Amino acid sequence: MASSSCSDGLSAFGLLFQAASIVPAAHFLATALLFLVIFLYNFLEIHVLGDLFRGFRGDPVVLTFNPSSKIYEGVVSKCRILHGRYLASPWLSSPHLQTVFLNFFGRPPSVVYRRKLFSVHDGETVALDWLLTSDVIGGPSFTDIPISKDDRTPIAVVVPGLTSDSFSPYLRHCAYSIAKHGWHVVVSNHRGLGGISITSDCFYNAGWTEDLREVINYLHQEYPKAPIFAVGTSIGANILVKYLGEEGENTPLAGATSICSPWDLVVGDRFISRKLVQRLYDKALAIGLKGYAQLYVLIELDTWHQSTLIRLANWEGIRKSTSVRDFDNHATCHVGRFETVDTYYRCCSSVNFIGKVAVPLLCINALDDPVCTREAIPWDECRANKNVVLATTTHGGHLAYFKGLTAKSLWHSSKHFHCCADYNIDIKKFNMMVEVDESSGLANLGKVSRWVGAVVEYLDVLHSSPFMHRQEKTQNFGMHHSLESDIDKAPYVNIVEDGIVAPIITEGTGTELVTKDDLHVDRLSSDSKPEDDGVLSVKKSDPTVNMISPEPVEPAHREEAEDITKTIHDMTAPVKRSLNQLLRCYDISRWLLAYIAIVTTWPLLGSALSFVFRKKLRGFLPVGWLRR
Repeated sequence: MASSSCSDGLSAFGLLFQAASIVPAAHFLATALLFLVIFLYNFLEIHVLGDLFRGFRGDPVVLTFNPSSKIYEGVVSKCRILHGRYLASPWLSSPHLQTVFLNFFGRPPSVVYRRKLFSVHDGETVALDWLLTSDVIGGPSFTDIPISKDDRTPIAVVVPGLTSDSFSPYLRHCAYSIAKHGWHVVVSNHRGLGGISITSDCFYNAGWTEDLREVINYLHQEYPKAPIFAVGTSIGANILVKYLGEEGENTPLAGATSICSPWDLVVGDRFISRKLVQRLYDKALAIGLKGYAQLYVLIELDTWHQSTLIRLANWEGIRKSTSVRDFDNHATCHVGRFETVDTYYRCCSSVNFIGKVAVPLLCINALDDPVCTREAIPWDECRANKNVVLATTTHGGHLAYFKGLTAKSLWHSSKHFHCCADYNIDIKKFNMMVEVDESSGLANLGKVSRWVGAVVEYLDVLHSSPFMHRQEKTQNFGMHHSLESDIDKAPYVNIVEDGIVAPIITEGTGTELVTKDDLHVDRLSSDSKPEDDGVLSVKKSDPTVNMISPEPVEPAHREEAEDITKTIHDMTAPVKRSLNQLLRCYDISRWLLAYIAIVTTWPLLGSALSFVFRKKLRGFLPVGWLRR
């Protein structure tokens, strides 16, 4: 029986093999090819069939904004591109194909930058690469004309992404398109990039806003009459939004745009290590970061930087890093002095600062971005801030947005769009740059490349509108806390730098100091003067003080008293400032702090008092208490 079963099995296998051999080999090849196509279609997230079923109409741009936002009503509502549809190139109907094609076959225009080396406060040098509108449309004869301090041409500051510089393909597209539209463009390269060696112990990271802050302040001082805007891309967008949240009303920027920001670095870190295709991006980014670090380790390039990086970071760990998280663990956390990688990610995520943005900000994200996940997009935070408008597209990849059969133009309107005729724009400054229909007030931008079409249109409308941000030169008294709510927090008591206590009210249009005319409180601080800018010192009033005329004080004693008062003030002012920052940051009552201090120090303080006053309390307390 066993032998017959075995023979039957062999005969069945032989029959199956004979049947398979009858089928032509082309059929097997076609079947394998079909399975491969299905696998790649899902693996690369291709959506050409979905576009076909929708008639290649594309998907509408979804706008998220506050219902009472004046930025939407006065600016974004006039942008046709943001109210249109986006359809990816049929042969690039994949976020991965778009992203890869952008980096390797993006066909960037040829540009010649004017480089200016700028030194920041710590001695580091960053490269500012300028591209003037005359460099793009004026020909070679215009290349040596400097920018006048009285020039009113708007300036666009472009912040690159991770390990990118001004020569990256997408940045060359961005700079060329904006400059061709009549703006001056300056690419603020990150420290250590753009061919400039690092000369300090600080390296840039995803939350490093110091260089951007100094560059923007420098441009504002050099060209005070020119409105300044900013465009952040990828990690540069995260840095830009974080800077805007830190500065609030104090920034000189008139407007900004954020393109493909990662928003929440913790969520992005989990996403980029989740699937196989994302891990490929993670490894590619890690290779770029290691290449950035190796520029300062090679002895033949710069011996000093080799010793600096090895001294500040774990170079062996950097060389073995296979992901961005590994690199941040061995390099960024050591150099930036972060306790853990997650601590670094939480501190530098721009999602914590979007609520404090006070300038008109347009944020653009693709929901199929293979690097920056849609899970990190702060929908509610953008909707709560009246200055922020979030535009999301179903497709687009990471900084790609290819459009058309030939992929020569990306996400631009096929029709003319408004050039702010409602705001009486001075159209003469766009001479030789755009074609103007004087009768309708519309301008033809032509074919703009990449996502820049939407950005240029938004900045153009904003620049021609009354909604540009104007810097308010106010002083930030307390510690900035990105998650602090402004609801039911008035009145505050702030301590300014000279130690004067001043109540602050938040009702009305803004935050204001309470003056003598607002509150009738007697001045009781002996060291304050009646002419101290009308800022009150808060202290209990004594009705007998006004009834008794003070005795004259000798000048010598008065100077000595003022010196003593000043010394006491210098000693107590830092403590008061620290206490005020603690109260503002954690919303803790002074009485609660006093209670905590008493409870925590009472055992030691009680023992000391018992030892000191033991003899005096002997006649009042029981003998048993004194023996304890």
